[in-house]
Amino acid sequence: MFTSCKGQKTEPAVRPATQANRFYTGDARELSEEVDSLLARHAGDKQYADLAALIVPHAGYYFSGNVAAAAYMSIPKEQGYKRIFLLGPSHHEWLDGASVNTEFDYYNTPLGNVKVDVEIARKLTEADSVFSYQPKAHDREHCLEVQLPFLQRRLKEGPLIVPIIISTNDFRKLQRIANVLKPYFTEENLFIVSSDFSHYPTYEDACEVDARTGKAVESGNVERFIAQLEENARSGVRNLATSACGELAIATLMLMMQDGGYEVNHLLYQNSGDIDNHDHSRVVGYHAFAIVRSGRQQTNTDFNLSDDEKRMLKDIALTSIKDSLEGKSVTEANFSHLTLHSALNQKCGAFVSLHKQGLLRGCIGHFGEDVPLHEIVAEMARAAAFEDPRFMPVTKDELDDIDIEISVLTPMRRIQSLDEFELHRHGIYIRKGYRSGTFLPQVADEVSWTKEEFVSHCAQDKAGIGWDGWKDAELYVYEAIVF
Repeated sequence: MFTSCKGQKTEPAVRPATQANRFYTGDARELSEEVDSLLARHAGDKQYADLAALIVPHAGYYFSGNVAAAAYMSIPKEQGYKRIFLLGPSHHEWLDGASVNTEFDYYNTPLGNVKVDVEIARKLTEADSVFSYQPKAHDREHCLEVQLPFLQRRLKEGPLIVPIIISTNDFRKLQRIANVLKPYFTEENLFIVSSDFSHYPTYEDACEVDARTGKAVESGNVERFIAQLEENARSGVRNLATSACGELAIATLMLMMQDGGYEVNHLLYQNSGDIDNHDHSRVVGYHAFAIVRSGRQQTNTDFNLSDDEKRMLKDIALTSIKDSLEGKSVTEANFSHLTLHSALNQKCGAFVSLHKQGLLRGCIGHFGEDVPLHEIVAEMARAAAFEDPRFMPVTKDELDDIDIEISVLTPMRRIQSLDEFELHRHGIYIRKGYRSGTFLPQVADEVSWTKEEFVSHCAQDKAGIGWDGWKDAELYVYEAIVF
């Protein structure tokens, strides 16, 4: 019983289990046995003491329960969390923001009630108008409810939950949502993002699309994730309605991770076609990921390369260009004899610049720590030679006149002021909404700009956000090993 301000006793508000006997059985004993059986399949799976978040599917247990169980078994059994923040998409209502359930004290399942942290839910709505409570976003929504029986059976003591439905195409609003949630993204709380992946392609197409999307999720890079979804949408895959129905919740999680210090671990993939030879002509894909605090923040690193390793990378870049001119693909290039050195297998970003008679002939690069260095150099060399839209593709006749310059990038570090930026030492990366741009550190050696002019030119010429656009944008610095 609850006591009102006038001393009257009131019944707690309980959201009913609207999806019982739809997405999972409504019988408590059967539900316990089913969830325990699914969890038992993963009894030997790795558990993560520094678990920060999970990405979990939300289809009926018959289809996605095994993948969901892989996620929940990555939680140590005795792990105590103060709160579980549940983030998911809206399948029924358009919100243009986030709806947090502030009106119910409990969520009910056949296994009992799960308590809502109403106080924190209300604080979110007070922190930013992007949060509100819209009842229709929660009334029939299944994506959060189906997570609860797994939490009830996996965790010894049920923590409080904060149910949040996210629905907006405005990237700035996603950033605001992430900014409000970020202070709660700590060791005492766990974030669970509810999302299925490809919807309705064939079995074979789902496997290919979901593999690409999964790699983008593993990168932890929100821009790469969004770009991959857009690429999937343009790919012409028949009947592909979406690559990830929870893309907005996933993007919000990635925005909270952008300062670094997190590793994304892929746990399991299946699609509905894997279940008892289900129809392969129209399937839905399911991934499970565990996001773990890695114990290190992205800062400038002491990573270095020997002269021999630099020479090997130059050979890789040149071989990649030559192979392309001969019609071979990057994957056909055999660099196994070059990659015994651990430094060449480090995952880091790199730019490859081509010069001809001292003039730029092409430059393409990749940020992030998701691909081994030797692979990214091969890919970027090929892209610089043939895909830079500013230049015609390099021809075999001019190859002998091409000089290759490689810039291996240290991890990016966010800065709050230009006082933290050192001209000639740091490269700058500017992000504002969907727009971004960068200047490598060595650009400062080619111009006579001040620090402010350097950043302003990057904002205007590269990011396309105007001369002063950097002043309210996100700024990152990095260093480069140039050879």
